[in-house]
Amino acid sequence: MLPTLALAAVMAGLALPAAAELTRGLALPGYAPAAPTVSGTVRPGWKTEAGSRMAGIDLRLSPGWKTYWRSPGEAGIPPAFDWSGSENLRAVRIHWPKPQVFSLNGMQTLGYHEGVVLPVEVVPVDPGRPVVLRVAIEMGICRDICLPADLRLEAALPPGQGAPDSAIRAALADRPATPHEAGLKGLNCEVEPVRGGLRVTARMDLPRQGRGAEAVVIEPAGGNLWASEARVRREGSRLTAVADLMDVTGAAFALDRSALTVTVVG
Repeated sequence: MLPTLALAAVMAGLALPAAAELTRGLALPGYAPAAPTVSGTVRPGWKTEAGSRMAGIDLRLSPGWKTYWRSPGEAGIPPAFDWSGSENLRAVRIHWPKPQVFSLNGMQTLGYHEGVVLPVEVVPVDPGRPVVLRVAIEMGICRDICLPADLRLEAALPPGQGAPDSAIRAALADRPATPHEAGLKGLNCEVEPVRGGLRVTARMDLPRQGRGAEAVVIEPAGGNLWASEARVRREGSRLTAVADLMDVTGAAFALDRSALTVTVVG
């Protein structure tokens, strides 16, 4: 089980296009296995009751390769989506499926093995017209080594009802559990200054999530803020996670504690 415990609703995502595919091969000098490929297709999805469109970005990687979650960990490359070339697009939101925990050179990373379907909710400016989506995706892929990869997709989402898509529905169902579903009884965060940034200590009254080790991700809002891998300690029903935050530019910053998101991966 993987709950996301949001001190405030913090889910920024950007949107999606509709039925295109691009495969990019990457040269790996001195690396024996075949060069990896990354492909992306857009599933057009269906019109929701709210008038938005639930579509999906289907990302596929070569066997053995993985890509990263929205908060990839210290050794990962966070994915970036540029939708600035789209037409008739008001807003978009990615509904991230729960990630897996990987270890890379002793460091914790989070992501998806050999691909993922990302449900993307698209809000048009004019619901009666198609949405033309053009997106440039920058992402990291990793096996024994890590590499950057780029995808460019373009497609049109029709204004009609569309049809349910089992792959998108499965990805939506694979969401993190809510605090209530996970059995959270309380969450307290303390912040203190440390050299170069701030230290966040999150204490949760939360039943054990799964039978193995638990990982905790503390995500600050703000594009320049970086969080270290959380140090996690479990004492009965009390789970404590400590992470350091800093600005990647080295600048001073103010932390909005209500905009922290805490995710527990069991």
